[in-house]
This record gives sequence, structure tokens and C-alpha cells, in this order.
Amino acid sequence: MACGDVEGKFDALFNRVRAIQKKSGNFDLLLCVGNFFGSTPDAEWEEYKTGIKKAPIQTYVLGANNQETVKYFQDVDGCELAENITYLGRKGVFTGSSGLQIVYLSGTESLNEPVPGYSFSPKDVSSLRTMLCSTPQFKGVDILLTSPWPKYVGNFGNSSGEVDTKKCGSALISSLATGLKPRYHFAALEKTYYERLPYRNHIVLQENAQHATRFIALANVGNPEKKKYLYAFSIVPMKLMDAAELVKQPPDVTENPYRKSGKEASTEKQTPAPEEESACQFFFDLNEKQGRKRSSTGRDSKSSPHPKQPRKPPQPPGPCWFCLASPEVEKHLVVNIGTHCYLALAKGGLSDDHVLILPIGHYQSVVELSAEVVEEVEKYKATLRRFFRSRGKRCVLFERNYKSHHLQLQVIPVPLSSCATDDIKDAFITQAQEQQIELLEIPEHSDIKQIAQPGAAYFYVELDTGEKLFHRIKKNFPLQFGREVLASEAILNIPDKSDWRKCQISKEEEETLARRFRKDFEPFDFTVDDD
Repeated sequence: MACGDVEGKFDALFNRVRAIQKKSGNFDLLLCVGNFFGSTPDAEWEEYKTGIKKAPIQTYVLGANNQETVKYFQDVDGCELAENITYLGRKGVFTGSSGLQIVYLSGTESLNEPVPGYSFSPKDVSSLRTMLCSTPQFKGVDILLTSPWPKYVGNFGNSSGEVDTKKCGSALISSLATGLKPRYHFAALEKTYYERLPYRNHIVLQENAQHATRFIALANVGNPEKKKYLYAFSIVPMKLMDAAELVKQPPDVTENPYRKSGKEASTEKQTPAPEEESACQFFFDLNEKQGRKRSSTGRDSKSSPHPKQPRKPPQPPGPCWFCLASPEVEKHLVVNIGTHCYLALAKGGLSDDHVLILPIGHYQSVVELSAEVVEEVEKYKATLRRFFRSRGKRCVLFERNYKSHHLQLQVIPVPLSSCATDDIKDAFITQAQEQQIELLEIPEHSDIKQIAQPGAAYFYVELDTGEKLFHRIKKNFPLQFGREVLASEAILNIPDKSDWRKCQISKEEEETLARRFRKDFEPFDFTVDDD
């Protein structure tokens, strides 16, 4: 069993434990996090300390979280406080007779030197991580005990109630939990109960599957609101488990709340020059394989000045609103035409500069594109990023290959001042989880063709940092999901525009917006000859 803040209410705790054991049978251990001692008189504790009363179960406790209770923990390395009640120590690892590995860290976070006797420092956390993570074949630990919550634990998870996990808790403990990958992590101090949805300890499609972590915060003993302060659970030590069983993912598993979303890495990526430079290098690498080099016009520099189309683009089986040669295309919305792709303003766009990248020929999805079309799509993406960056915006791209017949790569600009890329990513993941949509993070430089087969339904998002989110559609999918997330208060704050049909304007207004976009985009147009 695990318990929250006891705060000196020893009789209330142990009487409750006796009742549970009488009903359910004996438990092996009681692990107490938070404040074991309180500000109440010591009379109750004296009865346990002198042996008049005895804990009904082997009990292990963490150390002081304030100066007032430091006096009870004389030995920093741990000691017996009373019969069946043991202080674990400031930090370390306790291994049970069955092989169960329990890591503990007493006290609250302190960044000041010297560190108070009731606190831990960055050095304490670093030494604990190094001691465990440096061992060969380290996979994680069974249980982590801390008194404070880890900061950001609520990210991507279910509501943590009144506790704001972006402000409350310890960033050092978040770091410790990231490194140690506990199967269970218990904490207290906030006087509430919070059982977070289990979270992954691996990056999907980049790392081998690992076990999930369950974070449980427990309330204080005998609280009047009757919030849960005792948590009973059964656990088989990791070292005794079958590997496949260990990494089995719960159905409600979420993304890791502490994983960095590329904030530091994306600092360089978000500057225009390196981004454009890397895009150019990417295209030259592709063309060197073909024995030629492409000019800035996007055409073969060794052939005639006319656009080269080695094969006729695929034709639709029937009328198509997006094949450029089709009479159904609203050509007044077309703002730029390349060799294999074209740009068009979105009808009923989220903003005046919401555009689509579309293949000229009939392709249903990115997965089905030929190599030369993929190349030009990537060049349009890089150019649009540079264009929007010059206008103080970042762009989000998404594709929904579901109930659609022609690839439409949506490109929506978001003002840099309105939110960060991480906020956009969080909004997509959070809203996906609310709608029970499994939105997975995939490697930055991965190819969608490696993940989805032609004909497979999917939804895909690409952020300006290169980070990508992917959902394989198995049955139903909300058609407006991408728009709804971007229109939400968290990003563009225009929720009334989540349905494109409510955003339509007159043809004259569309023509005016298209003329304006063509003029603004002209300096960035790679389809025009330099001379």
C-alpha cells in the first residue's frame, strides 16, 4: 500500500490499514510519502516510539519537508523510528526480498546552497540518476517515492483538479522521473488525490516499446472531504517479468508529460536562414542521385527552358474539384503554379492567407505521390515557411486522407505572437485525447510512406520545427478536426470558424484575396526564372 500525508494521525492511518487487511488479507509494505509527522502534540507518536502501540504492517517513510519535523530524522542514511516503522533516508534505493526496486527522495526542492536538512538539490537528483541509469541494461525502476509532485505531470493527461501542474511541483523530480522510468510514482503534499492516466516512456516509432508509468498523488490522512489517501496495489518486480508483458501498453496510455518538445532544438530551426538552407541541401541531394542538378527555377538546368513533365499526370476516374485541368476547379483561387503542384487559397479559409498545396495530377494522398511531385511539395513547404516567417508567422500543415479524393495539404499561418510551437503541439495532442484519437509523434525526418500504405486512411500534422503527429484512421474521424484545433482558443481563438462552410465569402472577395496573395508571394516564387 501507499499513503499520502499522515501528519501525525498515526492511529487513524493504522486503524484503517487494519480494517483493510482484515477484509482483503495482509499486505507486504506500507509506503508513506509527504509529511509523516505533523504539528500536533507528540503524545500519539510516543506510544509507537516506546512500543505501547505497534504498526500493523512494515512501514517505510520519507523524511522531513520542513524545519519543524527535521528533529524526528536524526540519521540522514535512514533508521528505525519505531517497531515496524523505518525512515528510508534522504535518497537512495531500497530493494525488497522479492527483488522489488524502490527509489526514494526525501524533502522538497531547493536550488540554494547550503541545502536545508529538509530539502534536496540538483546534485542529489543527478547522483541518484547517475547511480541507477549508468548500470548496464537499465530499463527503469519499479517504484519512485517523492513528497512533491513532479512539475508538468498533468501535460497530455486527465485533469489534475485545482492543482496547476505547470506552476506547482518540482522540475527536478520531473527530470528524475524521466530518467528512472518508474512503473509507479507516488507523491503527496497537495492534499488531494490524483491518479494520472499512464504515460509512455518511449517515443513511438523511434524507440523500442518500454513499460508505462502510473503517477498517483495521495491526499492527507483523515481529510474531511474523504479524498483517497491510501492506495492498494499488486506489483511483480520488473526483473521477474516477461519482457513482452512488461512493455504491454494500457489502452488509455498518453504521451510522456515531461518529454521536451524540441524547444531548445527548435531555437535554431525557427530562424529563416538555416531552415531554407537545409531545404535547398535536401533538394540537391535528391537530384544528385539522378545525375543532374536543379536550377533555382525548379527546372532541369541541362534541358529546354520549358517545364519538364516526363509522364502525363494521373487522371481522376470522374469529376474532381482539385485536378488543375478539371473544369470544376475554381481557378480564381489558384495563386501559383509549379511543374507538378500548385497553390490555391482555401475556400472558407481560417485566415486570408490560408493556402493549399495540391498536386496538378490526380493523387489521393501524400503516400501515393511520385518522387518528383514529393520534391516539389517539399519545396513549396520550405518556401511557404520562409514567406510566412517574413510576415511574423509560423505555419502548420495537415492532411486528412479520409473521405477525400484529391490530396489537399492545408497550410495555415499562425502569428508568432499568439502562441509557441509547443502550444500548438499540446493543443493537437490534448484535443485528440479528449476525442479518443491516438495521435502519435513520429520522427522529424521520417517519410509518411514508411508508416502508411497507399489507400490507408490517416490524419497527419507537421509543425514548423519539423515535428510530426500521425493518426491512423481505423473507423470514424471528425472531418473538421484539424480546423477545430487551430481555430480553438489555445491557438487562433476563432472557434466560430472551425467549419469552412460558415467562412465562405463572395467570389469578388476571393479574387481580391488571391490577387493580394500573388503579389505578396511574388518575391518568394521559385517557379519564375531569375532573369
